[in-house]
Order: sequence, then C-alpha cells, then structure tokens
Amino acid sequence: MSDFILNASVRNDLGKGASRRLRRANEQVPAIIYGGEKEPQPISVEKAAFYKAIEEEVFFSSIINLVVDGKSEQVVVRDLQRHPFKPLITHADFLRVAANQEFTTRVPLHLAGEEACVGIKDQDGELHQLASDVEISCLPKDLPDYLEFDISDLEVGAIKHLSDLSLPAGVTIPALSLGEDHDGPILSIVKAKVRSADDDAEDAEGGEEGEQGEE
Repeated sequence: MSDFILNASVRNDLGKGASRRLRRANEQVPAIIYGGEKEPQPISVEKAAFYKAIEEEVFFSSIINLVVDGKSEQVVVRDLQRHPFKPLITHADFLRVAANQEFTTRVPLHLAGEEACVGIKDQDGELHQLASDVEISCLPKDLPDYLEFDISDLEVGAIKHLSDLSLPAGVTIPALSLGEDHDGPILSIVKAKVRSADDDAEDAEGGEEGEQGEE
C-alpha cells in the first residue's frame, strides 16, 4: 500500500456552472468525499498533483491522505468522470475509510509467467484475459496494490475463475459469498486460430467487392 497526499479545499459554489468555471481556471478538479459517519462534502482538488498521481496504477488501489483545508482524511478513489474526448478529469469521487472498518474497492489483476506459459509456448495457445481488475473487501491496512496470478503452468483449454486467486491475509472477494454463479472467469488459454489460404482469399474477395460497390 502506497501513500499519496493530495491537497483540497471545501467547495461552496456548487452546480454544473460552478464546476465548469473551476475546470476553466485549470487549477482545481471538482470532487466529492462521502462515506463514513460524515455527510458528503463537495471539494476541489489541486489539479497538478492529482493529474500526476493518476498516472500511477497503484494510486487507484492506495489509501490517499486527502488534506481538506488543513484537515487530513483517509480516502480511496471510487470513481473518475472523464471528458468524452479531451484528456480531462471532470469530476472525482472519494470514499472515506476508517482503520477498523472493512471497505470494498477494486484492485488491478496482474498476470505473471506469460512467457513461460505451457499453453502459449508449447501448445500454440493464446491468452484471453477476461478481467483487468477485481473487487475486494478488506481493512485499510490490508489493501494490496494488486492481485497476481501465475499462468506459467496453464495448458490450452484452461479457464480460471475468481475462486482460483490466492488472496493476501485479510482480503476477501465479496462476489464469492453470493454463490457459484458469481464466480466469474478471469482468464482462459485457447487454441490460437490459424488462418488458412481460403480465409485470406475470402478477405481479398470481400475487399474487392467493397471497392466495386463504392464506384
């Protein structure tokens, strides 16, 4: 678990117009803190430090020290709203966490051993990663930066699920408590599709027909 510190201010000027003005000033990002025993609090986060922090994957699975008008709160990122085509964060949601209370968040799923994987190296298979992150529950002190799964021994035809993950102490996957139907797949090793000469010919014919249709 890594430490990040962000500075913020209480935001009293609310509404879409106020948020737009804040973004146009190009120094703050509109946000909100919620959860715990306190009321939701609209805030504005210092933009430069925030944009630098979100470049690191571990930021999204870390406890963040959010200093609001000089008072520190521990939070995790719950959601980021992004501009549809500009590289901008339009709003951020932070969830308060308490040292003695479990909370739910998502952490990245990393796969190890791909170069040594039996199914890929020796059996002409290919990896299909079906989940890039996993929802977990834990205390703040037990929050991992990511979960890792080693695929080096997997053969073609292998399918792995949430229940196959090895979890650090104190970490659980809430979905698994809901029954087998919620034990979602996280990856599979499948036989690589081999293109034949007929496939290439069909593609070429299709391209020619398309060109003729455009004339």
